[in-house]
Amino acid sequence: MRRRDFMKAVGTAAAALAVGRPEVFADGAAASRPATTRPAATRPAGDAKGKPNILFILADDQTYTSIRALGNREIQTPNLDRLVEAGTTFTHAYNQGAWHGAVCVASRCMLNTGRFLWNARTLDSSVKLAREVAAGRFWPKILATAGYQTYMTGKWHVKIAPEKAFDTVRDPRPGMPKQTPQGYDRPKISEFDPWKPWDKKRGGYWEGGRHWSEVVGDHGVRFLSQAARSDKPFFMYLAFNAPHDPRQSPKSYVDKYPLDKIRVPNNYWEQYPYMDAMGCSKKLRDERLAPFPRTKYAVKVNRREYYAIISHMDAQVGRILDALEDSGKADNTYVFFTSDHGLAVGHHGLMGKQNLHDHSVRVPLIVTGPAVPNDKRITTPVYLQDVMPATLELAGVDKPDYVQFKSLMPVIRGKRESNYDAIYGGYMTLQRMVTQGDFKLILYPKAKAVLLFNIKEDPDEIRNLAADPKFKAAAKALFTKLLDLQKQTGDTLDLKKAFPDL
Repeated sequence: MRRRDFMKAVGTAAAALAVGRPEVFADGAAASRPATTRPAATRPAGDAKGKPNILFILADDQTYTSIRALGNREIQTPNLDRLVEAGTTFTHAYNQGAWHGAVCVASRCMLNTGRFLWNARTLDSSVKLAREVAAGRFWPKILATAGYQTYMTGKWHVKIAPEKAFDTVRDPRPGMPKQTPQGYDRPKISEFDPWKPWDKKRGGYWEGGRHWSEVVGDHGVRFLSQAARSDKPFFMYLAFNAPHDPRQSPKSYVDKYPLDKIRVPNNYWEQYPYMDAMGCSKKLRDERLAPFPRTKYAVKVNRREYYAIISHMDAQVGRILDALEDSGKADNTYVFFTSDHGLAVGHHGLMGKQNLHDHSVRVPLIVTGPAVPNDKRITTPVYLQDVMPATLELAGVDKPDYVQFKSLMPVIRGKRESNYDAIYGGYMTLQRMVTQGDFKLILYPKAKAVLLFNIKEDPDEIRNLAADPKFKAAAKALFTKLLDLQKQTGDTLDLKKAFPDL
């Protein structure tokens, strides 16, 4: 059976089971049944001649609970489901955080330089990144040196022109399309909603009658048709701006999601209690998308449009996967799909990604390719930036000493149980987080606030256990671990001063 036929077959399978948790809603219903364990198949290694091709697909603002095959029965993602069924999914993939509100900048800087959060922060300038590129200490440059043809299209948002880093660049995009005033502070039940996701007159993603996601799809298909005639291995960096706002898509996609079928998250709140202290005030652009206080109606509308733009992006992913099959290169190509970070979209009274709750720091992470197990879930925590050293390993490149993230491949192949024993998170000087085992600690230094969650029993992070004496030892142990992770990530914030009792 050709790989394309296999992927289509598994994409129509009824089993859409996840390890971990499905999306949970305010009425207590789950979006799918709890996961069960299934044996994972492994596709043949395919054509082993030469170096494998690498296709990297990056979404923007896509949370980990937004793929049907991973547990969300509200959403329609047939092509991402194809990838899930044809490969291995890391169910607990994290972004480390950000040094300002544009979280995607930090995520992409870490991804391309291989450095942990605050070490990457020291490189976040056009001059310093130009030096990294010139010295070959930059993801596509490393692969180019290893003999790869490098190609990029879509969102970039790194402080150096992508043309300096890739052999070929098509339509590089800024952080987001221009949002119109009508896209904010909406919707309100009592007044007419002026925003229509399919209205091309609003601009945004609609440019010349085409949607930006469709342009990425066009470019990806065109490059793959050209690659079919080349013997040189390729590295494709395809970066969608979707599902970042403005969440626009054709009406047929919005119509897939009747509002009366959209549920409100289980951890829906009208307002988050620490917004000012955590840097997510009402002035923050992401948070101004919906009215204050939040309403269930506004959250449902935003989630409907979020699902619609993801489904529209999913269709473009399908076109790219089909083009890969048509190129004859599929059997020797590794596909990585992930997002730069997640998004709240109504969880905890938040709309954006400038927070350290799981909905905003966890992302989908799927890997397919030669000898990668099919339909497998791995629950050990990783960072999404572990994709970078994974591709270096596949290309036969020894990981440079300055690359701090760790390859996913030994975990996929069963040669290593985990990459990290704990996960770090930081946002400006206003938030810090550590997750280890069953517990998660979030600190807000400005408010001197401590949040402790048993994420095994309370995955929605609703019940703060910090004031319970029974969990004092757990909080202290996590704080000690966080101090250790600060050293690894280059974090100089003095948490002992802010939290002397921990």
